[in-house]
Amino acid sequence: MTDLTDSVESMEQLTTVWRAMVLDRDADADVRDLPGIAVRWADCRFPFWNCVTLTDVGADTELVGQRLRQAADIMRSKRHPGFLWVFEDLLDDGARAGLETAAGQALLEHAFPGTGMAGDLLPIPEPHHPDLTFERVSTEEQLRAYADLNSRAYGFELAHGRDGLAGSALWKNEVHAYLGMRDGTPVTCAGTVEADGRLFVVLVATDPTWERRGYGEAVTRKALYEGARATGLTRATLHATVAGSPVYPRIGFRPNSPLRFYSLKG
Repeated sequence: MTDLTDSVESMEQLTTVWRAMVLDRDADADVRDLPGIAVRWADCRFPFWNCVTLTDVGADTELVGQRLRQAADIMRSKRHPGFLWVFEDLLDDGARAGLETAAGQALLEHAFPGTGMAGDLLPIPEPHHPDLTFERVSTEEQLRAYADLNSRAYGFELAHGRDGLAGSALWKNEVHAYLGMRDGTPVTCAGTVEADGRLFVVLVATDPTWERRGYGEAVTRKALYEGARATGLTRATLHATVAGSPVYPRIGFRPNSPLRFYSLKG
C-alpha cells in the first residue's frame, strides 16, 4: 500500500495555513471542516484566499463524485470566484482515473496543475544573488508591492491582489515575507509562515519581465533562511505551480502529491 503520509501532510498544511490567511482577511470568513471537505473562503477578490479542499483519504469514485458536487455547490453560493484543490494521491486509483469526468459532471473545469512538496532541509545557508537585495515586508507600501507581484505573475488585476493582502497585520508581523529588490524596484517575493511544526512557503512570485534569472529561487531561500532562523524549524512544505516545480528541488524539496485546481464552469 502506498505511504500517503507526505500527501496527507501536504493537504493538512494547506488547511492549516489557509485558515489563518482567510481569517486574517475576514474574521467572519467561511472556515469550516465538513466531512471530506475543508472550506477556507474569504470571499474576497483575491482568488487564492477562496479555497475548498477535498480531505478524504482513499476516496472511491462514488464518494469523490459526491464531494465534487458538494464543493461546487459551496463555490456557487459565494460572491467571488475561487478554486477547488484536489490532492490526487488521496484518491483511490479508480477515482483518480475518473476525476475529470466527475468534475465535468459537477460543472467544474480544470484550471491548472500543481504539486505538493516537502523536505527536511533547514537550516540553509544565507542566500545571496548578485542582482538583488532583500527587504522584509513591514510597511503597507511593501505589502502592496508584494500583492502586485503576485497579481502580475498569476494574471490577476492589481486590485484583486491588493484585496488579498492590504492592511494585513499577519503579513507584516507573522509571515516572514521578503521582497527581492533590483536597483530599488521589487521584482520577486516569497514568504514563509510557521504551521504545525513546519515552515510553509507561501505566495512566491516574480514579475514576468524578470523571470529565468534565479530571482524566485533566491528570494524563496531568503524567506526560508529567515523563517528557520526565527523559529528553529527544520521541515518545510509548499505547493508549487508548474513554473515553480523545477526550482524547489534545487533547494531540497521533494514532490509528494500531484494537485489539480478546479474552478466553476462558465
